[in-house]
Amino acid sequence: MPTYPSLRIRGLKARAVNVPMRRPHPTSSGTIATYPIALLDLTTEEGITGHSYVFSYTPLALVPLTQLINNLESLIKGDAVVPADLDQKLQQKFRLLGPQGLTGMAMAGIDMAAWDAVAKAAGLPLVTLLGGKPGELPAYSSEGLNQPDATAREAEQLCAMGFKALKFKIGHPTVETDIAVIQAARRAVGDHIGIIVDYNQSLSVPEALRRCARLDDLGLTWIEEPTLAHDFAGHAKIAAAIRTPIQIGENWWGPADMIKSIAAGASDFAMPDVMKIGGVTGWLEAASLAEKHQLPVSSHIFCEFSAHLLGVTPTRQFLEYNDWADPIVREPVQIKDGQALIPDRPGAGLEWNEDAVKKYLV
Repeated sequence: MPTYPSLRIRGLKARAVNVPMRRPHPTSSGTIATYPIALLDLTTEEGITGHSYVFSYTPLALVPLTQLINNLESLIKGDAVVPADLDQKLQQKFRLLGPQGLTGMAMAGIDMAAWDAVAKAAGLPLVTLLGGKPGELPAYSSEGLNQPDATAREAEQLCAMGFKALKFKIGHPTVETDIAVIQAARRAVGDHIGIIVDYNQSLSVPEALRRCARLDDLGLTWIEEPTLAHDFAGHAKIAAAIRTPIQIGENWWGPADMIKSIAAGASDFAMPDVMKIGGVTGWLEAASLAEKHQLPVSSHIFCEFSAHLLGVTPTRQFLEYNDWADPIVREPVQIKDGQALIPDRPGAGLEWNEDAVKKYLV
């Protein structure tokens, strides 16, 4: 594990902001119109502040999540900023309740902020502290559920921005519409651009088997979450029957879920979410598991932290790019010729645009 300067926690503050989307993000499970996130500031006696944010998915959970994080200040105030020790302390505190849902989000947010603080104290980008170096990562743009014509227009625009792979939500009332969407995107960008599709858990296992078989000859990079995320046996059945790689992982709650998924043979690829997998500490364990089992790893949202973490993931594949947090971030992650640039700034490179934060504060 890396070494870093000694820090001690002075305080923890979380603020709820609800950031409007540049454009709504429709999925087969509903439309995401805003980005409800809790911003964390972990202050230290040494004057270093670590930043992170966590995503509540729905504004209904944003205030309770933010309050939970603020409630945890008294538990960790005065502790040394040693991420592994903080993680162990928080995991023990919530052992009976469980490390998923709002508790998992809160713990991961604290872990991410702690890693940001220690990297800043060391004067290093997080990727460098973890043993890697700033550079470029293959990235794809993640888009919503649309009809074929709109998908084609989106694909053309994104291809012009340099992306070499694009993801589109599917899960329309008929598989014929799903196929038409994929074909429209392919016609718009040609054969040299990767096309990824995401069902967002919308199908039963029998329906997933039927639909995915119809998609097998369309040259997709992967099919994501065709059935319920926790149904590892169902995903394993689909992965065994379908030639196109199956991707899951954004809903693994900690490395323990990843271990169960791997044991079941639930997917060909892995997509941990830094918040749900347990922050930076959980991701490092997940990356080790992926290397052991030779699973290609892509990230799920949180591109500010995910860029650093993919930089030290031996089996890295793609960074999932979106601009949802850009309005409240002072220096968003940059994309150049379809590559994400790992920030070459101390910590995760995450600083708040306070004027925007005030504007969207809940």
